[in-house]
Amino acid sequence: MSTTEDVLDHHLDAFTTQDLEEVMVDYDDDSVVITNMGTFRGLDEIEDLFSGLFDEYSQEGSRVDLEQKEIEGDTAYIVWNGETPDNDYEFCTDTFRIEDGIITLQTFAGKVEPK
Repeated sequence: MSTTEDVLDHHLDAFTTQDLEEVMVDYDDDSVVITNMGTFRGLDEIEDLFSGLFDEYSQEGSRVDLEQKEIEGDTAYIVWNGETPDNDYEFCTDTFRIEDGIITLQTFAGKVEPK
């Protein structure tokens, strides 16, 4: 069984390397991701979300910087910032509930300014 921190670290590594297949290992059909762009349920919708993010973050000059990571039981919390040619991700947070090695619920909030 993976710990909350193991799953979070895997997720962050897979996101940083834009490995969609590895990102999706952290979710299952019952997973839910809630964002200001909508709620994404199950593998197909979550894969579409990350595919779009990877399209944006694959552009030259894009970056993501992790500022804070906190783990408490089955909950993980991160604060980060980033930039792409399209958007400035000035202040962003994600909260993850991780059960039995799977991200069952993720929320995202952020101050994102179009360029």
